[in-house]
Amino acid sequence: MDNPKRRLTKDALRTRIWGLLERRGVGRFPLPLRGRIPNFAGAGEAAERLAALPEWRAARRVKCNPDAPQRAVRLRALREGKHVYVAVPRLTAARCFLHLDPRRLRGRLAAASTIKGAAALGMPVVPGDLPRIDLVVAGSVAVNRRGARVGKGGGYSDLEFALASEHGAVGAHTTVVTTVHDLQVVRQTIPMRAHDVPVDVIATPTRVLRCGRTQPRPRRIEWRTLTDAQIAAMPPIAAARPR
Repeated sequence: MDNPKRRLTKDALRTRIWGLLERRGVGRFPLPLRGRIPNFAGAGEAAERLAALPEWRAARRVKCNPDAPQRAVRLRALREGKHVYVAVPRLTAARCFLHLDPRRLRGRLAAASTIKGAAALGMPVVPGDLPRIDLVVAGSVAVNRRGARVGKGGGYSDLEFALASEHGAVGAHTTVVTTVHDLQVVRQTIPMRAHDVPVDVIATPTRVLRCGRTQPRPRRIEWRTLTDAQIAAMPPIAAARPR
């Protein structure tokens, strides 16, 4: 059993979780899991538990990560008539959010819910054109019950939130959720910094966990955490940089 007092670096925790999912045989395509938001057995069931929440039912506009384990979330949202916004991977385009409008995509919802389909069928929008987002779905490698989260290591999910926050699309009261396998819910302390986005709700194939958020949400981009090279590689971030 995990020792809740044991402190691991984020890199060490990622490595441990990727290996654990593979050893237990619950990882799913794409493989290998390392370097990814890991797809897992039961992702559809986790999406169903998420969809039973009042926050989900009330949401009309959902921002969701584009990774494989959340495909069921995106498809469910589209089938329920919700507008879905997906970020361009690594924020490599100035129009860095893809708007999936279920009315425009009739007959193509399943295709649009995939990573490639979202890129082909989504309407690119700049951060300033984002509407108010009701619910954010974040992919995770590991989470704990205090709402601390570990992604795959690039920090893009946190940057997307900060960018949307600067334009008023999300804020302190926006519900942030994640869907993961039960094995991804850890007892260890996860180090969190000012630019990290905590989650409010964790949905797994077997349960829903509401987190006691102890850290504020980032309200703006933390420029001191980014190098000039990183900023230059992300046009929407470069455009937002103070002059």
